[in-house]
Amino acid sequence: MPSVDVVDETFLAVPPAVVAAEFAVPSRWPQLWPDLELEVMADRGVEGIRWTVGGALVGSMEVWLEPVLDGTLLHYYLRADPAGPDGRPRPLSRRRAAAETARRQRAAKAIAFASKDRLEAGREPGEPPAR
Repeated sequence: MPSVDVVDETFLAVPPAVVAAEFAVPSRWPQLWPDLELEVMADRGVEGIRWTVGGALVGSMEVWLEPVLDGTLLHYYLRADPAGPDGRPRPLSRRRAAAETARRQRAAKAIAFASKDRLEAGREPGEPPAR
């Protein structure tokens, strides 16, 4: 089992294609995940992207976009270990793994909420999403 295992879900009241555009531009990835080097493993268009992860962590990451009601459920997964000096995975102790997982969970939620704020801007609660 990887040291860092993050699972997060956030509902955005916008269509999946709009959310997909948030993650489709490789030049934005360093802004979202500054210490990670991402390589696309599977680009699923409006269903999301899977990456292999290098840099500070070694493993995999995924954004899966699920159409739900009048919006999108953004699923985020990160499964990785810290990279050792040789770039290979180096598992952490349970205590350090828990701390790193919590840090990455907060970062994932910050990305999701920033996207939600930007994409839902001007939409009143209960109103249909802008298309």
